Amino acid sequence: MDLVGLVEKTVTGLGYEFVELERAGRGLLRVFIDHSNGIGVEDCATVSHQLTRLFGVEEVPYERLEVSSPGLDRPLNKTADFERFLGREAKVKLRIPYAGQRNFSGRLEAVTEQTLTLATSAGLLDMAREDIERARLVPEL
Repeated sequence: MDLVGLVEKTVTGLGYEFVELERAGRGLLRVFIDHSNGIGVEDCATVSHQLTRLFGVEEVPYERLEVSSPGLDRPLNKTADFERFLGREAKVKLRIPYAGQRNFSGRLEAVTEQTLTLATSAGLLDMAREDIERARLVPEL
């Protein structure tokens, strides 16, 4: 069973953007959702109720379910995520070091399915998307 695909289809069917699914210890499932108008408690409750019913039907093993907004330091996973936030500051961690470094911060300049261009203090840096372990927005205060 493709749990991520199942959750993404359900969340998008409800009119929200699926951001991420995380399995934590003790049977905890965390689902992060977003919407252009922001996410409120009612939105989380709506998605939670729908997923609870879905998991019962699909016999998905879990103990607890948490549905929430991705927060100010939103993860960037899909090409659409990077495109939406072009021009914003982000922190990127690579799987393999580049020039002896794995962690980079800078402005999102450009993105394709294969590459990400980050404007860092040292200049423009092109990195392969497959080498990115994690990318998150830097909160704007």
